[in-house]
Amino acid sequence: MRFLPALTRAAAVGAAAILAATALTACGSDDAPSEATGNPYNLAQPGVLRAGTLSDAPPNVFLKDGKFTGFDNDLLTAVADKLGLKVEFVGTDFSALLSQVNNRKFDVGSSSITITEARKKTVDFGNGYDFGYFGLDVPAGSPITGFDQLAGKRVVVVQGTVQDDYATGQKLDPVRVPDYNSAINQLKAGTADAWIAPAEIGDKLAADSNGKITVAAKQLSPTPTAYAVAKGNDKLREALNKGLDEVIADGTWSRLQAQYYPGRPVPEDFKPGSGTVAVPSAAASASAAS
Repeated sequence: MRFLPALTRAAAVGAAAILAATALTACGSDDAPSEATGNPYNLAQPGVLRAGTLSDAPPNVFLKDGKFTGFDNDLLTAVADKLGLKVEFVGTDFSALLSQVNNRKFDVGSSSITITEARKKTVDFGNGYDFGYFGLDVPAGSPITGFDQLAGKRVVVVQGTVQDDYATGQKLDPVRVPDYNSAINQLKAGTADAWIAPAEIGDKLAADSNGKITVAAKQLSPTPTAYAVAKGNDKLREALNKGLDEVIADGTWSRLQAQYYPGRPVPEDFKPGSGTVAVPSAAASASAAS
């Protein structure tokens, strides 16, 4: 049997230690290699923010001339620009969106997602960027004039939305559909008595119905809407919060509010973003942009 000299054995042990340390470094946290490769936010593709959104919910999120747009998406594009990121929008169903965000199919969810305790179990949320109202859409000529008249009625909701939660909480046994077009089509066909909708979306689709649908009532949603990210992706969440405050400060938020929700008053107690940034008026934002 041949024996290695002491010096050779020491060198071998040292080399093994270096290899072990290298292996441990390579198997370390996701953050370290992401930082090293220029991907600090753990995106599926460095430099590209892949956003899951909807195509049928104007004025919030919708498809126009082959491009995803609307208040939420335009605001996200402005936020991403502050971070030096390009946004890639992909259409999906709302019922699948949060799970797709958490399993990293999408880096972020953009679809007027109301923050709820139940949803916090699936995803993490950034700071709120919008408030909202529930709208009650009914067929033209309906005797329904308020949310307190829905007991025993056939009420339609989009599955997985906060309106679904509301209807269920009110014990209305709602009819659940996958998207907003399906909801409005039920009203047009007379197969539903009412649709509980995000008010801005309900307003737009009722206006586009050629008088077949009307808005019977509205009520303020209890919590704000925010962008959703995968659980534990704190770096992306914090970056989005920072970018949101920047587009609030530079007037982009106010300008987009005026563009997509003309005449809609902002509740006095609603503060977008971190709540620490002064919100320019829509007039001041328009003047600065011109």
